[in-house]
Amino acid sequence: MQKPLVHLENKVALVTGGTRGIGEAIARAYAAAGAKVVVASRKQEGCDRAAAAIREAGGDAHGVAFHAGELEQIPKLVEATIAKYGRIDVLVNNAATNPHFGPLLTVERAQWDKTFDVNLRGYFELARAVANHLIDRGAKGSIVNVASIVALSGAPLQGVYGMTKAAVVSMTQTLAVELAPSGVRVNAVAPGLVDTKFAAAIVHNPDIVQRVVERTPMRRYAQPHEIAGAALFLASDAASFVTGHTLVVDGGLMIAGM
Repeated sequence: MQKPLVHLENKVALVTGGTRGIGEAIARAYAAAGAKVVVASRKQEGCDRAAAAIREAGGDAHGVAFHAGELEQIPKLVEATIAKYGRIDVLVNNAATNPHFGPLLTVERAQWDKTFDVNLRGYFELARAVANHLIDRGAKGSIVNVASIVALSGAPLQGVYGMTKAAVVSMTQTLAVELAPSGVRVNAVAPGLVDTKFAAAIVHNPDIVQRVVERTPMRRYAQPHEIAGAALFLASDAASFVTGHTLVVDGGLMIAGM
């Protein structure tokens, strides 16, 4: 009997921000689909916990402490992944920050810099490092960038975050074109509102969350595993002819009009 089309057997995946929320759900889904997974996040304790949970469920995982805003850590993360599993086939850029929740005109310089350093510069430099690794190996691979629906419209109260995610979508498209001849696919996932600690300022605000849910055709917000499914598809050979695409996962919010 033929194997399921969506799987990651014999693949090594690196997932940043992989200790909670969307990142942890993606790491778990990848491991369940057969991948060896390196979970990267700021604190080693959290990485060890997430990796141990995957192993307890029958998967293969390893944790590496990594701060996406500190560029000197990128080569170390890539080297640690290769040292553990021999190569990298899939990268998920998921680690993100949003220190300023409020009107755009009130953002402080330090908040601006931190958001761009983590959400954009970190994404690009890690994507570049993994892409060069794949090219040097002569191997096909997949890069999945976690963006957001706020990249695709105005983002009141999340303006700087929205800018970085819009830039991630643009970066995804450009890298997809430039890397396609090398067999490296680059796509993005754009989640709507998801029940995570990262989105707590919205999810735990009754007035805001009610307005979002009322405008969402499915009349709810997502759980992290519902975003993981999209990321799994894009990383797998089931998406072998998909590159440069931003897959919106929002319960219909964008098409209904934000």
